[in-house]
Amino acid sequence: MKQGERDPAGGSAALLAGKTALVTGSTRGIGRAAALELARMGAKVVINYRESKEAADEVLHQIEQQGGKALALKADVSKSADVEQLFATATQVFGGVDILVNNAGLTRDNLLMRITEADWDMVLNTNLKSAYLCSKLAVRSMLKARWGRIINVSSVAGIVGNPGQTNYSAAKAGMIAFTKSLAQEVGSRGITVNAVAPGLVETELIGHLDEAARKRLLDHVALRRIGTSEDIAGVIAFLCTPASDYITGQVLVIDGGMGL
Repeated sequence: MKQGERDPAGGSAALLAGKTALVTGSTRGIGRAAALELARMGAKVVINYRESKEAADEVLHQIEQQGGKALALKADVSKSADVEQLFATATQVFGGVDILVNNAGLTRDNLLMRITEADWDMVLNTNLKSAYLCSKLAVRSMLKARWGRIINVSSVAGIVGNPGQTNYSAAKAGMIAFTKSLAQEVGSRGITVNAVAPGLVETELIGHLDEAARKRLLDHVALRRIGTSEDIAGVIAFLCTPASDYITGQVLVIDGGMGL
């Protein structure tokens, strides 16, 4: 079955029926794949975008074409006013947010001595502050419902670091500490908070790499392939299902055995 297709026999398509998922930065890459997978499993999906309405509408159309329900909303999730409006509209249309995937992210790579303050702030705000703003609002309704799932998209760079990415690595490491702390705060109310840490994934963020660079990287990956957005989306979806009810505060590394 292809990514985003509904199971005609039912199966996993009903696992998230009645739930609403908000995926930040869901017009491309991991966010897009997560939105499609959660919709396939029966969740109503709030598609979030900052710039490309066309890309958001394409994801929306694909979900609706397969019988799902979705809503595309523009918001810069690094800004509190935008986030408040995003959640207000999602609540008005779908009745609240049960699942939050903090995926929005970007890079501004450079050696530390060359990173501008503006690029540092942009990366930290988009990758980390957005998780704080969105989780704070999501938790309000989750606490009342005594159920909720928050999945933060971190990175192996947040665990082992990466030269030229001090800003990105700091933000992704911050998401891991944020995940573990929030999990302890809300666990008694039936809310789980976990993180996924992708390794080398075929997204626009690595699209600039030439074949020689890719080969060098793959030499360190046990599975000898670059991961796909669907590889990550499947784990995100798993963390929303009943099978993961006793998992919280964890970081699931999805890197194909990189560096083993």
